[in-house]
Amino acid sequence: MKHFLSVNDVDQVDKWLEEAISIKKDPFQYAELGRNKTLGLIFFNSSLRTRMSSQRAAYNLGMNVIVMNVGTDSWKLEFEDGSVMNGDRAEHIREGAAVMGQYCDILGVRAFAGLTDREKDYQEEVLTAFQKYAGVPIVSLESATRHPLQSFADLITIESFRKKERPKVVLSWAPHPRALPQAVANSFAEWMLEAEVDFSITHPKGYELDPAFVKNTPVIYDQKEAFQDADFVYVKNWSSLKEYGQVLNTDVNWQVRESLFAENSQSYVMHCLPVRRNAVLADDILDSPRSLVIEQAANRVVSAQTVLKQILVS
Repeated sequence: MKHFLSVNDVDQVDKWLEEAISIKKDPFQYAELGRNKTLGLIFFNSSLRTRMSSQRAAYNLGMNVIVMNVGTDSWKLEFEDGSVMNGDRAEHIREGAAVMGQYCDILGVRAFAGLTDREKDYQEEVLTAFQKYAGVPIVSLESATRHPLQSFADLITIESFRKKERPKVVLSWAPHPRALPQAVANSFAEWMLEAEVDFSITHPKGYELDPAFVKNTPVIYDQKEAFQDADFVYVKNWSSLKEYGQVLNTDVNWQVRESLFAENSQSYVMHCLPVRRNAVLADDILDSPRSLVIEQAANRVVSAQTVLKQILVS
C-alpha cells in the first residue's frame, strides 16, 4: 500500500478488520517490524487523540517518531506554484515535503478544511501536495474531507460491541456553537457503506452531505424516528455543504440525550471527541453505559497500528 487517505486505499475491509482485532489482542506482536524506520507526524492543526495514538502505534511497531507543528516548529509553507514568496511563507511545499521525505519513511499529515472555499477544500491541496513531492507513503491524520483513521477505529469499535450480524448504525447531526468540517461525517459514511451494517443518516434539512460520500444512504429528517431500533448512534456536527461552512441550525432539540432512547435500551452512542458536553451530547449519555467514546479513542491506536503495519510490509 502506497498511501492511506480513505477507505478506497483498503483492498478488503473485512480482512483489515480481522487484522485490527488481532493487533488489539496482542499490540506487540510486530514490535520489530518498524525497527530503524521513522514516522513523521506533520500537524497543520491541533490534535490530542490523533497525535498520541499515532505515536503509540508507531512505538508498538518499534518505529522512531518525529512530530512537527507547521508554522510554529517550522517555516510556514507555500502551496501555490508560481507564487512570489515575499510574504510570511518562507518555504515552498515542493522543497518542504521533499526534505521531510528524506528524513522519514512514512509521513502522517493533518490539515483541516478552511470552510471558506468549498472547491479548494475538496481538492485536498495539502494531502495532494505531500503525495506529489514527499516521495514516501502518506497517511491522512484528517484532511479537509475525510478522517479515515477515525472511521477505521469506529468500525473496530462497532465490531467489538455488535450483538447481531448486521447491526443498525445511524449517523446523527447534533448542534454545535461553531462551524465544523464535514470530514468525520463523510469518512464515517464511506466506511459504513463498506461494512456489514444497515446504515442511515439523520440531520435537519440543509445539512445534506456530498452525494459522493453518502451515495444511496437513506436520510431521515426526524431524529427520533431514525433512532428507533438503532444499535449504534454516531453523533457528530458538521456545517452546511451547500451554504458552505455556514451554521444553519442551532436547534437544541437535536442534542443527543437519554430521553431519545427511552424505548431502546440496547443502543450504544459514539462520538469521535472532543465533545462539548450538554451542547452536542448530554451528560446523561456521556456518563452512561451507552457511551463508547473512550473505547473509540482507545481503538485509534489499533487503527493507526494496523495501517502502519500494512504500509511497512508492502
